[in-house]
Amino acid sequence: MAKPILDGIVVCDFSWVGAGPITTQNLGMMGATIIHIETHKRPEILRMTPPFKDRKPGVERSGYFSPRNANKLGLSLDLSKPEAIEVVKRLLTISDIVINNFSFGVMDRWGLSYEDVKKIKPDIIYIEMPPQGRTGPHKDFMAFGALINALVGATFLTGHPDQKPSGTGTNYTDHVPVPGHLTFAIMAALRHRRKTGEGQFIELAQSQAGVNMVSAIPVMDYAVNGRIQQRMGNRHLELAPHNLYNCKGERNWIAIAVYNDQEWESLKKVMGNPEWANNPKFATNEGRKANEDELDAKIEEWTSAKWHRQLMDELVKEGVRAGVVHSCRDVTEDYNLVQRGFWTYLMHPEAGVALYNHSPMRMSKAPVLSTTPANMIGQHNQQVLRDLLKYTDEEIKEMEEKGVLN
Repeated sequence: MAKPILDGIVVCDFSWVGAGPITTQNLGMMGATIIHIETHKRPEILRMTPPFKDRKPGVERSGYFSPRNANKLGLSLDLSKPEAIEVVKRLLTISDIVINNFSFGVMDRWGLSYEDVKKIKPDIIYIEMPPQGRTGPHKDFMAFGALINALVGATFLTGHPDQKPSGTGTNYTDHVPVPGHLTFAIMAALRHRRKTGEGQFIELAQSQAGVNMVSAIPVMDYAVNGRIQQRMGNRHLELAPHNLYNCKGERNWIAIAVYNDQEWESLKKVMGNPEWANNPKFATNEGRKANEDELDAKIEEWTSAKWHRQLMDELVKEGVRAGVVHSCRDVTEDYNLVQRGFWTYLMHPEAGVALYNHSPMRMSKAPVLSTTPANMIGQHNQQVLRDLLKYTDEEIKEMEEKGVLN
């Protein structure tokens, strides 16, 4: 079997919560050894965030923490102790990448700034993820994804026009734009190091990654047209029909989007060419958009008598863009995801068997896989300290007695 592309790469991982752990999970699925540093004195907040396995709270049972921390080794260190900092410095000698998403200055206070780490490992790739960058008037601000979503315009644009902004329901910038940008930057930095022998410092301002992917088009619309886009619910700025429609049964909906006149003709065919649909005011996209309220009401009158899955199959078969609205259970049971092996069940020492997702990436010449469940705090202390860092059993025992491995 071919080796993963990051086989042999070691990551010293101080990241927590969302964007950082998802990035290192990406690296772990590509074969890197991720050493996740935590402390029992202050567990990561997601470990204490529901949902919990079997609804029993516990730092090793969070379904919020687990999926983004598979494929990692857990090392517990109390970084308030000088001996723990010395362990980190030894770990850095075998590391290729060090990553954190702490507030500005935390790593500096531990003597682990980029300038400090370079003296230990000159070719290190060092990553910081300040919410709004290392410079500028907001460089010292803290933030979580919900705040960054608001800062980049995503919250303003999400929801229905007659209601307050609803947001994306989850911290979208944490989950997609920031890890996506950062994974790409890390791969580029590794390639640069392979070619030149040089490491480098990567600063990724989370808000700026968010602007790139979440609100780039609305920002461009304002820059070019002076138009401030507003919340549209599930509608499209230019196209109609483009919405969710009720279907037969309880809490069943279907999304339908028509992008051109041909697709409109196909939708009319599936609807049985009703008389109202042949009214000239619906003949063009401009006309459909101008009469969108009436159009949506007519379509929903039709979809309400249909089962959503059957209707989706009929529409897609005729070339109409359509998809049922999935619940979380529907997603885990989705035939296509199951057939592609996207889901896997892994055995966790405390939580037992739990569902994890594989990477969405597929590489033709290298595996990308989830192989081990989320790490417990300090679960791999012995493996990391003895096998990787070559501490003796006596030295490890002394660290345990002094509370260094807390």
